[in-house]
Amino acid sequence: MNSKLLQRVIADSSDRVGWLRARSRGITATDVAKLSTPHSIQVAADAKLHGTGFTGNAYTEHGRRREPEIASWVAATHGIQPSSALFRAEIEHRHLATPDGVATTDDGRVLLAEIKTTTKPWRSIPRNYLRQVWWQQYVLGAERTLVVWEQHTNFVPVGDEPLCQWVDRDDTQISRLIGLANQLIDELHRRTAR
Repeated sequence: MNSKLLQRVIADSSDRVGWLRARSRGITATDVAKLSTPHSIQVAADAKLHGTGFTGNAYTEHGRRREPEIASWVAATHGIQPSSALFRAEIEHRHLATPDGVATTDDGRVLLAEIKTTTKPWRSIPRNYLRQVWWQQYVLGAERTLVVWEQHTNFVPVGDEPLCQWVDRDDTQISRLIGLANQLIDELHRRTAR
């Protein structure tokens, strides 16, 4: 990982409390994945201010258990190293992302990986995951992201290897997401200024 990116690391998920605290102070890829309408901004503001009460379930626990294995596969097959770092955007420090993998090419381009587990086969990458990917690309200045998913039945992987697809940077979508994220920041300010 290049030194410019390392300077923008503000927390690491290995320190769960510090990582959660840092995430609560900004707009993350997880937050942005849910932003698509004016109503979704209100729902996201409620979640940021009051929490959701969701602490995980069997599916999220399975994803946490499988992620290191899948990340090892990504590193071996595509050279993208696992990452647990929380990055801030270069200009707007409240724009945050924790991609599952980060690599810098010899010519300085940033590549990311995003890992998912699923019980359903995908014909295409779900839209909320694409929003998450585009946000991560924006925050880190990445050109492409390898989205990697492993399907399972009753928590047993279906195939011998995960499936994957490259997603190129989309500046039109990124611009839209930045606008939605900034609307969320404005809504949070409005609510806390009362």
